[in-house]
Amino acid sequence: MAQKQFQLEIITPDRIFYKGAAVMLEYCTTEGENGIYADHMPMTQVIAPGVMTITEAGGEKKKASLMAGFLEILPEKVTILAETIEWPEEIDRKRAQRAKERAEKRIRSGDPSIDIDRAELALKRALVRLSF
Repeated sequence: MAQKQFQLEIITPDRIFYKGAAVMLEYCTTEGENGIYADHMPMTQVIAPGVMTITEAGGEKKKASLMAGFLEILPEKVTILAETIEWPEEIDRKRAQRAKERAEKRIRSGDPSIDIDRAELALKRALVRLSF
């Protein structure tokens, strides 16, 4: 029996990142990790940095680094408005490594003028990119 599919559209400020049918979507939100199938209860969610996995018919999985945005779930369609999302081949690993090192240095510095929350978010984004 074929798994039920839903339409998935991922939009960034400069392109349509993905448009197609999926059977499952896994991603991170500010509330934790989520996975959805077709006919999910309608809702909106705030995206947090993490690896997003799209499972297509036949079991093929596509992974991307999804950094921030909003997600709307409707019974037959999921739309993600993403601030930043990248396929693994689009990631500049050297740049991500430098960002990781800068964030770690800021966190360790103990400087009271450093925004630790911002540094920790930068570190999380770098680690997500480096996970590929």
